[in-house]
Amino acid sequence: MDDLERRCPRLGSMVHFGYCRACEGDRRPCFKVLDCWWEQFDVADYFRQQLSPEAFQRLACPPPPNKVASLVDLIRQAQERCKG
Repeated sequence: MDDLERRCPRLGSMVHFGYCRACEGDRRPCFKVLDCWWEQFDVADYFRQQLSPEAFQRLACPPPPNKVASLVDLIRQAQERCKG
């Protein structure tokens, strides 16, 4: 399953599920993993089996994003588009 591949909306390039499964600094799943992979397989069920109920709840219902971090991410995405 780690070899499944799709375009990452955050990075703008192709990534494997294995990357999304443990890409955050402390090896947690990407906060967008459920949004990105639901069409390819039952990713929610996968993480229900892999994570504690509390960890799955944090993944499924993350806190609202930090507005400054969101703006920085949008700026980074715009810079990437201008380069390409």
